[in-house]
Amino acid sequence: MTIPYDDFKRRFKLLASKRQDLVVNTLSNIFTMRLIGNKTHGDLAEIGIAEFINQFMYDFKSIHVGKDLFRAKKHEEDIVIINELSQAEFPVSLKAYSNGPLQLSTDRESKMFPFLEAQGKTIVGQKEISRIFAAEAFANFSNINVMPLIYDEKSKRCNILVFDHDKAKRETAKILCVGRGESITGKSKGRKHPIYTFLDAHDHYICEVRYGDAAANALQRGLWTHTQHAAPFFDSLTDGWIDYTPHLALVKLFSLALNATEQGHTAANVILQQDLDQLKSAK
Repeated sequence: MTIPYDDFKRRFKLLASKRQDLVVNTLSNIFTMRLIGNKTHGDLAEIGIAEFINQFMYDFKSIHVGKDLFRAKKHEEDIVIINELSQAEFPVSLKAYSNGPLQLSTDRESKMFPFLEAQGKTIVGQKEISRIFAAEAFANFSNINVMPLIYDEKSKRCNILVFDHDKAKRETAKILCVGRGESITGKSKGRKHPIYTFLDAHDHYICEVRYGDAAANALQRGLWTHTQHAAPFFDSLTDGWIDYTPHLALVKLFSLALNATEQGHTAANVILQQDLDQLKSAK
């Protein structure tokens, strides 16, 4: 059986390989938003990628869930994608992070860390590891569809890196607690909060579950990984790093739009759609 998100990822990679210019253009626009504010690009990435799907991925349509629906969400989704051929519908969580630590799940109910804590400081052996992933606390480990837009601002490059949860489950050989004040390597500064780190058979880093107490904030809990340290466990939808260019005219467009009337917005939308139609017809 084809998993809907896996099918979407294959189709996105195919489009990116044939029309990388479309991906570069949209990601350049999204990361240009960092000129407005450090967090602005994350929110605008949601509507930008949703519209990218609607404009360029002909067998799919996407709906931006919207912040006003946040409290009613059953998943950690930002957009919902619908395969118009199979009618399969699935949520996707969009992340716009710099190259480095990446949160995959907030673990809103704080189940993962307390469960691991009850198992002891070190968990090894195929049977024990399988039992961890089969537990109810880890039921969503592979069920959250995350699409991370990763950027390296200094080098002006970006990548769409999707974590391979299934490979992580297959290759985890050890789960090790790194306590408060400790570090994995012994060289870095000790941790403020404990984590459980997942390692492969060669002690290579895969991912981690952070401190799960209710007092912890969103950055101190949940499932995390690292795009540099866990590179073998990521699949690039853009087939590697691509260069992006800030579009300064876009910042001017936003400043004008915020002062223009709805009539002006409507007229501008017609011009922008004509531009998109030309992009679609380009070879």
